[in-house]
Amino acid sequence: MPIHLVIIDALNLVRRVHSAQPDPSDIARTATTTTRTLSKIIQESNPSHIIAVFDHENRERGWRGELHPEYKMNRKPMPEELRKGLDDIQQAWWEIGIDSLLSEGDEADDLVATLAVKVASHNEKVTIISTDKGYCQLLSPTLQIRDYFQHRWLDEPFIQKEFGVMPSQLADFWGLAGISSSQVPGVPGIGPKSAKEILNQFGSIESAFEAEALASKYRKKLHEHIELARTCKQISMLKTDIELGFNLQDLRFQAP
Repeated sequence: MPIHLVIIDALNLVRRVHSAQPDPSDIARTATTTTRTLSKIIQESNPSHIIAVFDHENRERGWRGELHPEYKMNRKPMPEELRKGLDDIQQAWWEIGIDSLLSEGDEADDLVATLAVKVASHNEKVTIISTDKGYCQLLSPTLQIRDYFQHRWLDEPFIQKEFGVMPSQLADFWGLAGISSSQVPGVPGIGPKSAKEILNQFGSIESAFEAEALASKYRKKLHEHIELARTCKQISMLKTDIELGFNLQDLRFQAP
């Protein structure tokens, strides 16, 4: 039987559904709505294996916060009623055959990335369900990202249109231009348009830094802030080497 692993970026889905509810305190409705959404995803994707990955509710900002103290510093905390209702949501998903995996020391994004790349590297099909464009740096012939809410694939043509670079250059792009929503600053004075121009010409931050042909308007900025650019790139990259502690068989989907 062909393998198709579907990975749910759980809080990405839950937060969007919860924020659209007329009564945010009605967690039962959020659980019902997310379960209905996941049932549709299962019907559309026909997974052989499936898992929902959650950030642990007590997890701090992890190694990225240690690298850059401002990382996600201003991000709004999870609403208290939603935090208290996560167990009920996970139980509702369990009842339709979806187990939940909680990250510990790392962000859920890194856990998703590690699992996705490990399976895709064996030429098995992987679909990540998320609106988070950060996963697009992982794109490969057997790894795809589905934005369920916009009904679109976050694929290479999408990345080219959105950012003007290749998926493999996204960490460099964010290293230069930053990610405002996560308080990742990038290089002062270099925005998305400039980052695209630099990377289309030189391919990476390091190549641009070493190139004599780098335009003078960028050279001073990059040379003054090269360590910040490197740090922002590192923060933007997803870890793919976390020790998982389970195997693919544990994730096999069995419809109730």
